[in-house]
Amino acid sequence: MNRPAVDEARLHRLLGAADLAWLVDRLRRRLERGEPLTGAVSLAAPSPVQRAAAERLLGRAPGGGASLTVRLDAVDAVLRRSGISPEGLAAAVSALTGPVVPREEARRTEERAWAEACAPLTLLARDEPHLADWAARVRDNGLVRRVAGTPTAARTLLDQAVRVLRELPAEPARSLSVFAADTLGSSHALDDGSPLATITLSGVRALTGHPDGTGAAWRRAAWASAGLLRDDVSSTVLVLNLRGTPALDWTAASGEPCVLTLRQLARRPPQTAPTLIHICENPAVLSAAADTHGADSLPLVCLQGQPSAAALTLLAHLRGLGASFRYHGDFDWGGLRIATTLLQHVPWSPWRYTAGEYRAAVAAADRVPPPLAGKPAVSPWDPDLASALAEHGVRIEEEAVLDALLADLGPAAGYA
Repeated sequence: MNRPAVDEARLHRLLGAADLAWLVDRLRRRLERGEPLTGAVSLAAPSPVQRAAAERLLGRAPGGGASLTVRLDAVDAVLRRSGISPEGLAAAVSALTGPVVPREEARRTEERAWAEACAPLTLLARDEPHLADWAARVRDNGLVRRVAGTPTAARTLLDQAVRVLRELPAEPARSLSVFAADTLGSSHALDDGSPLATITLSGVRALTGHPDGTGAAWRRAAWASAGLLRDDVSSTVLVLNLRGTPALDWTAASGEPCVLTLRQLARRPPQTAPTLIHICENPAVLSAAADTHGADSLPLVCLQGQPSAAALTLLAHLRGLGASFRYHGDFDWGGLRIATTLLQHVPWSPWRYTAGEYRAAVAAADRVPPPLAGKPAVSPWDPDLASALAEHGVRIEEEAVLDALLADLGPAAGYA
């Protein structure tokens, strides 16, 4: 059955005048809140023309006093009796202002749309459990809503971000722009500042354990932790006495440090590897080893902070050739994070990097070591180490235990 129609021309003349806009606005807001159009509404300090408009609407004066009060059942009766809006006041408001969706219903509809937009995150968490916590955070912390704006845009954004994360880490490392072109169809899809880059980079950090940070250098390092490179020459690793290429053989013979770029490692990696390789965090250790032992030093790789794409590529390659690793870093929260990141990529055994070694270094210090700073971290290779750092509250840098490290790197080293 056809519903009675609203006589829109008469409705606009009766209720659509500007002087009654305040009344229509109040009615619409009531409908949006799911409230009935009953009782009365009042307007404080109405103008004479607003009073006159209300009088024309009702066919009588709406009452005296400083405010203007309109009874809604009277307006509803006028609309029904006149045939202007046979279904009453609610239908008239919809005809004047457009369909009214109750706010609660609109909220539920919007939440369903956002939930459907986040479906790619749900699928990723199911297929990649190690990213489940990240997916839940992105879904719940409002990041997607802030950068996407609408559920439709969010669905496209998350489809693309998940497509990228399913391909990472890139092994071997690749150019970020080439990877973006191959994966997303545009070499600029992951450019800095884009919503997609913002979301994807947060997923990369969850994937690789790369620490928080800001700035272009930090973003470059974060992408590199997943094997995506701005270029193939800025990512480097510092080594001492590795062999396996003519250049490495030459520097090892002279006992001099060598800087390897990712480009070199991708094009001409070492062809041989020693059984054991020591790894340090700070260049001062490697430089001292070259000064002290020269060509007789045991092979050493220096991360120079968070492991670069070049460092991870080199170590993964050497492990494939049969090498094993021992690692030492600074005894502080940052050092523990670096070590944990490395452990997520290649296995290693601690090289004087345990709770016992830390306590001994604290006890042997000639002066009070500097205090720890930053957020506490874990030490999965020796859980007691993180506890010991929290207990003593001081940091011990690699340079403070340099003599012991150098003794381990000499030709007659006996440290196990």
